Amino acid sequence: MTEIPPAPPAPDGPGPTGGVARSPLSDGDWHRMHPLTPLFRGGLVLVIVSGIIIANLRDRVIDVLFDGFFPGGFTGAEDPIDFVLGHDLVLVVLLGVLGVLLIVVGLFYLMWRFHTFRITGDDVEVRSGVLFRTHRRAPLDRVQGVNLTRPMIARLVGMAKLEVVGAGLDANVKLEYLSTTSAEAVRADILRLASGRQLAEATAKAERDRVSGRRAAGDLAATAALTVSSGLDGLVHGAEDPADEPESVVHIPPGRLIASQVLSGSSIALLAGIIAIVAGAVYGTPWVLFGIFPVVLGFGAYTIRTITRSLRYSIAPTRSGVRITFGLFTTVTEIIPPGRVHAVEVSQSIFWRPLGWWSVSVNRLSGRGAGDTGSDQFATVLPVGDRDDVARVLGLVLPHLGPEQWRAIFEDGVLGPRDDDPYVTTPRRARLFRPLSWKRNGFLLGDDTLFLRRGVIWRTLGVFPLARLQSVDVAQGPIDRRLAVANVRAHTIAGRVSGSLGIIDRDAALGLFESVAAGAVRAAAEDHSHRWDGDTFDASVDDPAPVLSASREHERGLGER
Repeated sequence: MTEIPPAPPAPDGPGPTGGVARSPLSDGDWHRMHPLTPLFRGGLVLVIVSGIIIANLRDRVIDVLFDGFFPGGFTGAEDPIDFVLGHDLVLVVLLGVLGVLLIVVGLFYLMWRFHTFRITGDDVEVRSGVLFRTHRRAPLDRVQGVNLTRPMIARLVGMAKLEVVGAGLDANVKLEYLSTTSAEAVRADILRLASGRQLAEATAKAERDRVSGRRAAGDLAATAALTVSSGLDGLVHGAEDPADEPESVVHIPPGRLIASQVLSGSSIALLAGIIAIVAGAVYGTPWVLFGIFPVVLGFGAYTIRTITRSLRYSIAPTRSGVRITFGLFTTVTEIIPPGRVHAVEVSQSIFWRPLGWWSVSVNRLSGRGAGDTGSDQFATVLPVGDRDDVARVLGLVLPHLGPEQWRAIFEDGVLGPRDDDPYVTTPRRARLFRPLSWKRNGFLLGDDTLFLRRGVIWRTLGVFPLARLQSVDVAQGPIDRRLAVANVRAHTIAGRVSGSLGIIDRDAALGLFESVAAGAVRAAAEDHSHRWDGDTFDASVDDPAPVLSASREHERGLGER
């Protein structure tokens, strides 16, 4: 059986994850955000809303302003500009506008001055607010990942925001905004500290002195021009992609991405609903057609948003974990450190089956609130891909899997069942409750991994590392007891991947319960990925051929047979 070749280590150098961390912003002192932060955190919205109000209530606003300063001297019939020019009030108006601008700038300055952050050896802390102060802290030993987001407008001026993902509900700490260069360096520092390794103080101090000297002697105009130029370059060419980091191991053609959305279950269901409504309108009441348009419009917007989010998708290994980048207009780059993936699911709908496409999702702590719809996008690590793409992605997010376990995933798991199926499936006496999927409905327990296989129309395979498993339960109802079957549920953190498996032989379920309990304790004791070493982390399968060689040899054997 062919072994998975080790990936070459990421090179050292000036990149954001190579070598030692050198950011002067990670020295344990309080630092301020980018000076334009108040504008992008709400000031821009305030300006837009004010413009809309003034445009719609122009006459009322002018009456209020002019009557306050010139009672009885201004009538609504007059043009305000002619009134100002005719009464030599240009200087007064300009001073008034200047006063308003000074007040706004003063408020923005206070917001910026009181918005600070610091990175110590134990925490990432952010303080904000003028009248009502807030102080958020993310312990580094609980960091689940660091997301770097670059909204389209912020990219034009070379700005980005960091989101430190915590291990709890609404536990994320946001650093918004920083310059893109500073954000990349700070992200590398946070991941380095979260790995259990301390920053090189001497190198950081030397870098800090060098940056300070360069700031003092630098030309402000040249710096601003360079920042805008880098922002425009980032908007044209996509997310930051340091030269010393490996390229994406998966490339999704735009045509495949669009076709996958058209052939998704929600699209087919919407099309069937539209056909039913149109048929009902033709033979019933035509006004029902008007109820379709809001649904179609909303679904169309959702589809376009889903496609644009998945464009420029890339996934690659780094020293600090798996780097995933996606987004056409707003670019998001997240790094998932080792040991932060709690469950993985490979799924395939019946509409994708002729094309050989799959998608891969994970359960991981996102640190967001339950009502935050944006957390769903972080669950997908492969929107659509072929078999080789799935192999590459699984090699990154599940680096502990050995070559002997790939047959359990592909031949026996996603594509199965085959001859000599190792999965424990629904017994013959209970096939009535799984009339289509009884052959696929089953589980397989490895040395350190639990596999749950389900579905015929929508095939899914759940992979649960025992070191991340929270608990497992076995449940029976009255009919289950009569048939001597049981339902099993593997508990992980909440997410898209389901750990439920029903209608399994009772004795097999009880045996699984005991084996998982013992295996989870053993795997958790041997697992040290929560405090990883950035110089030794290795999660890369650049070439899926070695990974799939064993399973494909098995396929050839079946064909000869």
